[in-house]
Amino acid sequence: MDLYPALYDIWLYISSSIPQSLAMGLRELIFPAAIWIGSVNAAQNLPSGAVSSHVASSGFPTSVFSSYWVKPVATAEPQPALYDPVLNITFPLNLTSPDTISEENDDPVSYPAPVANLTSAGKQAILASIVSQVEDIITSDQFTTNCSKCIAGLTVAKSAAQLAPELLPNTMVSLCQKFKLHDNETCEEDFEASTFGAIWTQILALSDVSGLDGQYICNRISSNFCSMPKTSPLNTTGLFPKPKPHNYTVPKASGKRIKVLHMSDIHLDPRYAVGSEANCTSSLCCRANNFNTALPTGEISLPAPYYGDFKCDSPYGLVVAALDSIGPLTGTSEQNPFGFSIYTGDLVSHEGQQELSRAYVEYAELSIYDMLKKFMHKSPVYAVLGNHDTNPEAIDAPHSLPGDLGMQMSWNFDHVAGLWHEEGWLNATAAKQASLHYGAYSVKTPQGLRVITFNTDFWYKSNFLNLIDTPNPDKSGMFAWMTQELQAAEDAGERVWILGHVLSGWDGTNPMPNPTDLFYQIIDRYSPHVIANVFFGHTHEDFAYVYYANNGTNQSAGNALNTAWVGPSITPLTNVNSAFRSYEVDTGDWNVYEAYTFYSDVESFSELHSTGPTFKFEYNTRDTYGPSINWPAEAPLNATFWHLVSEQIEKNTTLASTFNTYQGKSSVKSPNCTNIACAKAKACYIRSGSVALGSVCPQGYGSVQSPFKPTS
Repeated sequence: MDLYPALYDIWLYISSSIPQSLAMGLRELIFPAAIWIGSVNAAQNLPSGAVSSHVASSGFPTSVFSSYWVKPVATAEPQPALYDPVLNITFPLNLTSPDTISEENDDPVSYPAPVANLTSAGKQAILASIVSQVEDIITSDQFTTNCSKCIAGLTVAKSAAQLAPELLPNTMVSLCQKFKLHDNETCEEDFEASTFGAIWTQILALSDVSGLDGQYICNRISSNFCSMPKTSPLNTTGLFPKPKPHNYTVPKASGKRIKVLHMSDIHLDPRYAVGSEANCTSSLCCRANNFNTALPTGEISLPAPYYGDFKCDSPYGLVVAALDSIGPLTGTSEQNPFGFSIYTGDLVSHEGQQELSRAYVEYAELSIYDMLKKFMHKSPVYAVLGNHDTNPEAIDAPHSLPGDLGMQMSWNFDHVAGLWHEEGWLNATAAKQASLHYGAYSVKTPQGLRVITFNTDFWYKSNFLNLIDTPNPDKSGMFAWMTQELQAAEDAGERVWILGHVLSGWDGTNPMPNPTDLFYQIIDRYSPHVIANVFFGHTHEDFAYVYYANNGTNQSAGNALNTAWVGPSITPLTNVNSAFRSYEVDTGDWNVYEAYTFYSDVESFSELHSTGPTFKFEYNTRDTYGPSINWPAEAPLNATFWHLVSEQIEKNTTLASTFNTYQGKSSVKSPNCTNIACAKAKACYIRSGSVALGSVCPQGYGSVQSPFKPTS
């Protein structure tokens, strides 16, 4: 209460002479506005040794990379000549030049093995018959629902995927265009063999199209076909090697703290074109090939600034400005480094699928990891893969797929594992583990914390291969491996952080339901004594949410078990500021005791000429929310903390508005959250760690990147 001592003294004086229940009621009348005014306007604590703002140098320092195809100039991005030690190649200039964006690549595609050895003519005849049947189903009025019609069409089309798989992508494009499922260009991007067509062929051939898989597939094609299935019942028999001990103890704080950096979603755009249209009509802006179609040809409404804009991914200049600001703002240096850093995924820009290639993904992985290594010095970085860090985008294949299909994405896992080893972040054993487990690994930090990472593409709804065998929440085996690692950690008395990319909960719009339900059970089983914290990225926004005991059936402070911290993005896409977060962490209990967010105002970038962006302190989590719940100064920012904050947000629109502002990193583009409906929705999301929980919250308030559209 030291933020507003006069009010507090008055309250203490009055409360000493009235019943306690009445005193607490009076407190609720006096303090809501004062809480917000005090927490926002009072001087908040900075990290030790830190400054409150840092102005990056203008331009791009040539010392970042050893060689360049195109050196940095004020009117264009640099084009470093990157040598990849894992692939033993130097990436060519035409891969990333903004003037040579190709829609062609030589990446291999994979098809399921045909179930019969037909001649070419035989395949064509079979396909023509199947297409005729599908068209009859589409035009038929005998089906009572769009869902039953869609599943009937899938049932017939399955034979085409099994008998003539390599012919199916072109057929899907033609059907999509003929029946106007999408516009012609989108049909090509969705179903051509070199984009997602071969993936959809695998799905049709291998899924149970007449069962639950079919319902998910039809919903994914269009929500107008089938509704999203609910979470399936989970059989927990034999799920864990050992039952949760009744007499577990949670480690105590040691009093020794380290600083930890949390970065996420850089989305480097090496094809960024300074001066191009930053307010384009569609797709990724600040590109030489994307325009504002409302204007005459050649006209530009908003020239792309050197450091980025709200509809664009991160140019090199923004990435280096952010990295350059981290030391001064967090009070760290080469002599006083972070204990370690975490990077929660998404390196690659938001390419249209036709502009994406394996080489482009590999380039982004190498470039960003090299920059992180340069600026983090000898401090290790524990990184995870995001949904954009692969090709096709978001696609990762479980090893359980038949034949070579289970290894079709191993090129990427081998590459990042090799890079992490080259950077000195993983030893050879951990790198081998990452190659085998889809880029996931389990390692101990120099201070003794175990970090377990996992590939969240195996629950992400846009990984279409998750549509195969949907009743099984762990077709990849990812969670079985995670459980083994957690059990070993429990047996050894270790503390664990879990790192992923796509979040498990919030409003429930990102993942598939069944895997997040399984993950929730894992968090419940090994919290709070083993798992100390969970970290994600993906949304480009800044918030946290809570996991509870008993699958969230009783959401109370006493049942709050663990916290998921969702890290803000460096990229401004879409309509958010650029930001990163740092933590102060106790090395005894491995809880977060301080969390700080730093940001740069993207709105100002178009005015920068003689300096780079200013990154500055935005807020301190404890100082912002702690006063509203009387949180003790010595207590960690744990699940109980966040649950109590959610209770205040639910009834205090002023505090909800503050939370909403920080969710968008103080962006001028964020919608306002000033009514009780929005406040209640935000509180509900904070308490939702799975799709099952998040999907029953009021929808439409989850993201601040566009105007709220409440639907319930």
